[in-house]
Amino acid sequence: MKTLFEQAGGTYTLQGDCRLPNLELPPEKEQYVGVWGQRRLRYLKQHHKVLYYNLLTSGKLRSHLADTDEQAQQLFLRLVKEYAANEGITEQLKATDPMAWVQRMNNIRERVTETVNAEVVFV
Repeated sequence: MKTLFEQAGGTYTLQGDCRLPNLELPPEKEQYVGVWGQRRLRYLKQHHKVLYYNLLTSGKLRSHLADTDEQAQQLFLRLVKEYAANEGITEQLKATDPMAWVQRMNNIRERVTETVNAEVVFV
């Protein structure tokens, strides 16, 4: 008598005394995943394993990571511009005191990175 898996067209491979089902993940479209998407992937693997495996087995993981990456990158760029404008960091400061400009921009980038992680990546 065939199992329900075999009736549905599934096949098995014999490994020692065990029969293992021949399973394949659905194909996923190749998409670029940047640093924000990689952070999201690491976060899902460590803290939300069920969501990670659901996305993986449904073939939606790469698109989820690419969407998260794009959303996070857009937020990051927008907030850096806003913070720099609000704090009076201009091209004139860059020309007159480049070290102060770099210091202040690095400070902004660190604060914005924390915000993006909290609002987009680690949700």
